[in-house]
Amino acid sequence: MNQAEPQATAPAGALSHLKVLDLSRVLAGPWCTQMLADLGADVIKVERPGAGDDTRHWGPPFLKDVDGKDTTQATYFTACNRNKRAITLDMAKAEGQALIRQLALQSDILVENFKVGGLKNYGLDYESLKEVNPRLIYCSVTGFGQDGPYAERAGYDLMIQAMSGLMSITGEADAAPGGGPMRVGVAVIDIFTGVYATSAILAALEVRNRTGAGQHIDMALLDVGMAVLGNQAAGYLNTGDVPKRQGNTHPSLAPYQTFPTLDGSMLLAIGNDGQFARFCQACGHLEWAADPRFASNTLRVKHHDALIPALQAVTRGRSTADWIALLEDKAVPCGPINNLSQAFLDAQVQARGLVVNQAVAPVDTKQAAIKSIANIVTVASPLRLLATPPVLHRAPPSLGEHTDEVLVELGLDAPEIAALRVAGVV
Repeated sequence: MNQAEPQATAPAGALSHLKVLDLSRVLAGPWCTQMLADLGADVIKVERPGAGDDTRHWGPPFLKDVDGKDTTQATYFTACNRNKRAITLDMAKAEGQALIRQLALQSDILVENFKVGGLKNYGLDYESLKEVNPRLIYCSVTGFGQDGPYAERAGYDLMIQAMSGLMSITGEADAAPGGGPMRVGVAVIDIFTGVYATSAILAALEVRNRTGAGQHIDMALLDVGMAVLGNQAAGYLNTGDVPKRQGNTHPSLAPYQTFPTLDGSMLLAIGNDGQFARFCQACGHLEWAADPRFASNTLRVKHHDALIPALQAVTRGRSTADWIALLEDKAVPCGPINNLSQAFLDAQVQARGLVVNQAVAPVDTKQAAIKSIANIVTVASPLRLLATPPVLHRAPPSLGEHTDEVLVELGLDAPEIAALRVAGVV
């Protein structure tokens, strides 16, 4: 694991000139703002006093204390809140609203995922804050967007996986053992929405560089859910054929699926005729490459039911490791089907430094559980900008860890901050 301590001398990232006000919670919005934070932006995360982001409590699993025992702090929160400064503000109070407006005045970007119109009641909607800061890029993340018949509905990843059709093409076929619609193992629509939102924000920054004006970005989970159907959507839209679930096989490629081995299973992902010919030679079955039924990918898909059993009979004769060793220097894509423990132990994963271990900064907090956590481990940013790489400023913060620090930057003194605490504003 890479050890990265919080440090004031960390190199500046690509977005170190930007300030981001993060009013989002759970996953899609925080994933976006963590991407911006990893690239160097100063991200201030605003949470409810005493409660914070919902994901702080979405456990098990929970973070461990120095003795290896569970705390009350869920690991979920750490997945998307690294490199941020955390403050608590009650935006239902006028004083809290005023402080958020002050922060918005100093910010380049605001990300929120309240219900449509939810922030208008507080004077914190785009039109209101545009009057305060016309350069502000204001990104709203909702389930269904700012308009349309479903705009007022709450939207969740699992609901969108179902509505978008993603679950209809995920899982085994109805007739197969365990068949039926299946969700993806992570909240993939939330994560994709965070990535798309980041792209939209970076595009809006380019527009602002030319025009000087910010804009409102309308991100919807349903829009993203439909967009990431990719080739499956393209197939349906252009043929009218509704794709069906087919487990780990591919609708357009063969052989491209899991295969049994002597000690488990492996993934064989042959994407062209050259790869298929090299596979046939390596496993001692050149007759397959010469068989007119398998002469092209289209024919292999057509004769899938004849091809796959023949391959399965052969793949069972070697271990997964032996197959990988046999094929890796022949440009035939083949790999193990790892669990997470095996994946993080993989030599390439370790060589790329994809695990970061950050010490938790000592803070003056009433949360004893946070005090007893020594470090937090997260997955490194996959964004490899070689001249301005992602930076590690701080571990995922404790609730309200940076409240005083941020309020001082706004010009408040100690008595004013103390008064806000007494009033329950922070």
